[in-house]
Amino acid sequence: MIKLLYFASLRETVGQSAEDLELPSQVTDIAALRALLAARGGAWKTAFDGGRLLASVNQQMVDERHPVADGDEVAFFPPVTGG
Repeated sequence: MIKLLYFASLRETVGQSAEDLELPSQVTDIAALRALLAARGGAWKTAFDGGRLLASVNQQMVDERHPVADGDEVAFFPPVTGG
């Protein structure tokens, strides 16, 4: 089981801020997790399929190849600009 967190406009797009997800055995990294979420279709596909999202695992910024495992907290959020 992993904890998923969704922030900013992503939270609004998917309609929730968090969920617990049983991690399928074929999902071993951030890229595979994004593909799994996009496969839900609708707003999920819009949010996770191809668009640029940032990810963190256990509060550390990671790239698409970073592994995910049971017990992890994974957060997704859009890039933030400031000025």
